[in-house]
Amino acid sequence: MNEKEFEEQLQALSERVLSKALSPEEETNYTESLFESIRHVNEYGEEFWYARELQIALEYAEWRNFKKVINKAITACKSSENLVSDHFVDTNKMVNIGSGAERELDDIQLSRYACYLIVQNGNPQKKVIALGQSYFAVKTRQQELIENFDELDEDKKRLAIRYEMIEHNKMLVAAAKDAGVETTKDYAIFQNYGYKGLYGGLGAREIHERKKLKKGEKILDYMGYEELAANLFRATQAEAKLRRENIQGKTNANQAHYDVGKEVRNTIERLGGTMPEDLPTPSKSIKQIEREQKKLK
Repeated sequence: MNEKEFEEQLQALSERVLSKALSPEEETNYTESLFESIRHVNEYGEEFWYARELQIALEYAEWRNFKKVINKAITACKSSENLVSDHFVDTNKMVNIGSGAERELDDIQLSRYACYLIVQNGNPQKKVIALGQSYFAVKTRQQELIENFDELDEDKKRLAIRYEMIEHNKMLVAAAKDAGVETTKDYAIFQNYGYKGLYGGLGAREIHERKKLKKGEKILDYMGYEELAANLFRATQAEAKLRRENIQGKTNANQAHYDVGKEVRNTIERLGGTMPEDLPTPSKSIKQIEREQKKLK
């Protein structure tokens, strides 16, 4: 059996494995269930993904092409000063190649962060890449913020993501400035384009009115954690796009921010989520929660 035939059998095997875990609708849309279905947990309770399975999930037909994406992700991991061996672990396993014969196959165990870097460097024209970016980015951010994020109550989740939002907005400001968005007014317009993409045409003023906020109240302080997470994803992806594509000029930067916001919105729609403008506005602001937390301490 030649290498091509072996790769075809491997792909067919992986597809059969996935089809047992997913409904036909989930297979078509590659929702969050897809990435959860190929998640593994080792004997120490640590989650990981196999690169070969992620390859099929992300619709890469050939391993050698997917390996190029992995190599880019490893470079990004090094650049962010993370230890590559903590996130990319080489492994081998035996697979059946027919007639009772087996062959040793090289694979890689990936952390959630590694998967995040891979989808960030994947083919942006693939819809499944957008789904993967949404899933791994939000989940990875939650994991970075605090290990027991899912156990937090609503208020603490809002605080955690809001603090992360503050840090990433600083990075977005810097990236926008490098692109030519220099004045405070320019940046306000730039931000508005991002909101309009994410909120179906609604700008900051319209969102403020829709939430029935008073003058001086910030819309980010009156978002639930789900809405904040969508905006965090918008901010991180806009900053990455400006840097990655070396976008120059205010007009181009504004359009890029709008496009990112729109893509996040499209992803929410594909996942069957609630549009951000339709999510409920919390009764308590972030500042109120902060005061309550200080009193508890």
